[in-house]
Amino acid sequence: MPTENPYQSLPPRSFWRTAVAEPDPADIGGLWTPKFAIGQDDVVLTAGSCFARHIGRALLERSMNWRDAEPAPPGLTEEARRARHYGVFSFRTGNIYTAAMLRQWLSWAHGETTPPDEVWTEDGRWYDPFRPAVDPEGHPSADAVRAAREATLAAVRGAVAEADCFVFTLGLTEAWVDRRDGTVQPVCPGTVRGTFDDGRYAFHNFTFDEVRRDLTHAIALARTVNPGLRVLLTVSPVPLTATATGSHALTATTYSKSVLRAVAGQLAQEHEDVDYFPAYEIVTGFPFKAGFFEPNLRTVTPEGVAFVMRQFFDALAQAPAAPRPAAPAQPAPTGEDFWCDDAVLDYYNQG
Repeated sequence: MPTENPYQSLPPRSFWRTAVAEPDPADIGGLWTPKFAIGQDDVVLTAGSCFARHIGRALLERSMNWRDAEPAPPGLTEEARRARHYGVFSFRTGNIYTAAMLRQWLSWAHGETTPPDEVWTEDGRWYDPFRPAVDPEGHPSADAVRAAREATLAAVRGAVAEADCFVFTLGLTEAWVDRRDGTVQPVCPGTVRGTFDDGRYAFHNFTFDEVRRDLTHAIALARTVNPGLRVLLTVSPVPLTATATGSHALTATTYSKSVLRAVAGQLAQEHEDVDYFPAYEIVTGFPFKAGFFEPNLRTVTPEGVAFVMRQFFDALAQAPAAPRPAAPAQPAPTGEDFWCDDAVLDYYNQG
């Protein structure tokens, strides 16, 4: 009797026609089968690229235990809190676009390496080169910058030690590196703040092996203080604002996202306590025909964010909680470009 081939017993979700082409896009589900649970009381941290800010907010809206390790001081308006990056990620690192930056922050926080003593000054105010957008009005002194940086490092240290799950959103492979000591810059100096020095800063586009190395090391660092930490990786669907590779922005974006997606998938395959959630595929996938992007084909629409988070919580089998009262409308911009430091690069677009 002939033996059935392996494809004869596969479910409809395994076939492109029945899983992708035929269903209404809004009805596509089953994109993620979580490897581990995230309970209502589990302490969850979020960090990464600008798209990661949506995850923490969604966790709070469902009364889950998202940890804000650097809460805003009393008396700040909502607009001031947002401008100073309170409540955006679990700690006020600002956007962490690359695996190398994550490794760097964790290395500093846990004493493996020491952060450079450098601060920047501009118009009588002092700024942190490693968090150039976090305190837009700056600090009154260099010592105040260093104290604020140390507060963030302490917050990272404490939160990682207590967390049950760390959700990290990978954003970019492109970065600028200090030629003197290899320190990775959060954004290109001279864009958000600071001055660009061609003799000091070198462009680097991280490879698969480098991203895998840095992300693996970052996870290992976190687990030196918290061996049971579960890690959930995502890849931001937000394209590059600009590329310094010399390539077309489309192909450069495809390279970056492909490398990040491949690394996240590789680590999820290799480790039981590392998983990958397909936010990138959900927003950029064929069936959605760029419908989850604003006309600039970069900013993810509120509907797109809601669809991503619905897939996330449906897969976790979390019953949606009653929505919290809407916050008063604020005049500050809320689109992706407001939160993405690299969005400033479009200012230099001569087209």
